[in-house]
Amino acid sequence: MQNSNPSYYFDLSSYQHASLFKEIRFVWEALKKIPGHLNALPLGLIQVDIPSGAFLINPETISIGKGTIIEPGAYIKGPCFIGDHCVIRHGAYIRGDFICGNHCVIGHDTEVKNAIFLDRVHAAHFAYVGDSILGNEVNLGAGTKLANLKFDQTFVQVLIDEQTISTEQRKLGAIIGDRSQTGCNVVTSPGTLIGKEVFCYPCLNIRGVIPSNSIVKSQTGLRIIVKNHSLENS
Repeated sequence: MQNSNPSYYFDLSSYQHASLFKEIRFVWEALKKIPGHLNALPLGLIQVDIPSGAFLINPETISIGKGTIIEPGAYIKGPCFIGDHCVIRHGAYIRGDFICGNHCVIGHDTEVKNAIFLDRVHAAHFAYVGDSILGNEVNLGAGTKLANLKFDQTFVQVLIDEQTISTEQRKLGAIIGDRSQTGCNVVTSPGTLIGKEVFCYPCLNIRGVIPSNSIVKSQTGLRIIVKNHSLENS
């Protein structure tokens, strides 16, 4: 089950929090390690000026790295760790249990909870990111929603290699690999796994396991997966 392994989705060689992904079988299991990982970090270390009008809730459980910009109107609730040279814009809503790498952007009206960002992630406009992991240089188009809860609230299941696997998690959003992008108003169903360098066209509902180097688009109402970028114009 190669596409359940963290290495299928992420280059962790330079990620500060790579230990989250050690000794796990399935990539989504890293989410369960967030509280323990945060407890081991030097929380309460805020290395930037916080402007008037920004809200830090439980600041003793929040760390913010050098060069990061916090705009007035941002709401950040601990525990969370935000890396260096990030931008947390006006109207961003961080609800805790969040680990963020360096050079990331969390934009206006974007809500994040129980999530892991690697480096250079952009969730810049009107996104919901719950119980999800975003890889290096992932970009979410405006209005992207990573749904994390089934209607019947049972454990989220993932189909890998024709085998149904229970994640044993009632809430699980999406795993999105390095350099993948979603177009505007994309919605992913709970437990969606998207590999590296995948391009998702706007206004789609995406579910299941999307292999790396794919293009996902709609044609006559059906989802089409093109497995190689060079086939896009064929």
